[in-house]
Amino acid sequence: MKKIWMIVWLLPYLVSAQKNKALPDYLQLQKPIFAMSMVMMHDVVNPPAASRFYSYAMLGAYEIASQHKAQMVPLQKLIKAYKPIKIISPKPYDYRIAAVYSVFEIGKRLLPSGFMLQEAQDQYIVTLRKHQINQSQIEAAVSVANQLAAHIVQYANTDGYKNLSAKLRYTPIKGEGYWYPTPPAYIEAVEPNWRIIRPMLIDSFNQFPPLPPISFSKDSNSVFYKMAKEVYAISKSLTNEQLHIASFWDCNPFVVNTSGHMSIGFKKISPGGHWMNIAGIATKQAKLNFDDAVLVHTMVSLTLVDAFISCWDEKYRSNRIRPETYINKYIDLKWQPLLQTPPFPEYTSGHSVISTAAAEMLSYLLGSQFAYTDDSEDMFDIKARSFKSFRHAAEEAAISRLYGGIHFIDAIVNGQSEGKAVGLKAVYKINQAGIKPILKQKNQSTIIQ
Repeated sequence: MKKIWMIVWLLPYLVSAQKNKALPDYLQLQKPIFAMSMVMMHDVVNPPAASRFYSYAMLGAYEIASQHKAQMVPLQKLIKAYKPIKIISPKPYDYRIAAVYSVFEIGKRLLPSGFMLQEAQDQYIVTLRKHQINQSQIEAAVSVANQLAAHIVQYANTDGYKNLSAKLRYTPIKGEGYWYPTPPAYIEAVEPNWRIIRPMLIDSFNQFPPLPPISFSKDSNSVFYKMAKEVYAISKSLTNEQLHIASFWDCNPFVVNTSGHMSIGFKKISPGGHWMNIAGIATKQAKLNFDDAVLVHTMVSLTLVDAFISCWDEKYRSNRIRPETYINKYIDLKWQPLLQTPPFPEYTSGHSVISTAAAEMLSYLLGSQFAYTDDSEDMFDIKARSFKSFRHAAEEAAISRLYGGIHFIDAIVNGQSEGKAVGLKAVYKINQAGIKPILKQKNQSTIIQ
């Protein structure tokens, strides 16, 4: 009898230990997501488009997992336009392997150079065999992944993305105060029609318009001029910490450096790619089970899509001049920002919007006091940074744009408000559908309707 009571007493601890056991490497979502990021770097995929690719890849993984776990909320309860597909497999398979493989497969089918994922996909099969996964199970999982990939790609083809190429080529608005391509490459406007893309969790592209930007003015006594002087003054006195922060959150997919008549391009992950990596760092640190890891990555990816749609709508509505253009014309002809100015209008700050939105989703799912160290920029020789929470990281990402000299302060502050509204709407949507926080937290995100 004493032994029986001992087993009963230990049972909760044994279950807890099993729940917190780290996933084997072949079930880690970071690997296929990182492989996608590397291909997107190769293709120089712009930030809004990158968020779209991540989201569809994760929708496939989520659909497979949710059809095997009754407690997972079906996608159609979250996304009205989505219609599920019935998975068919005559042979038994591990749904987790199928979900991971589907991320590779969807990326391969959607990305411009998706064929480059074939090597990583083949290596994944080799890894499975090294873990002694039965060949029949592997084949069945691949078959299921291919079914889902075809279905998700078909769904992706209805979101308006294909219509972008039919739009007229963007012409910058003439007149003072409007955005114009910036040196050194003078790259044309990125995704001026992105608002036509179908959102995931928010209701429409213009559901959360930010406050109007400060009015343009050349008057040295105006608020606008003072904002430009703030950017200029800060650039002259940056501390080593501020320099590190600016570089860490740069996330510019394509930077062009010139030397004489030669131009050299440098590639990095996008802002969305950085936050997808943060999601991976957090799920691994928390030792989440596979289903919860899929949930976190998927909800973050959907939130990123909507944040970019909202932000890009405002960018091409207000169409505001960049600090570099204004300062060169009205303050200092030779001034250059620390970071290279991205090729799209200034207001609102994209990193402020998407980082704040993603942080709200992660805070809801994993807690508002989740401390972690972010080593996403290690591959670019930028040392890791530690944060006491996701919101702390988002605040730093936002202010980094001032240190970098590429945004005025109102674009940053109002961008954070816009991002928070998008993030809280996404949180409300999944909460209403039945998705609850994964980890206990002290200060849960405010849920809005």
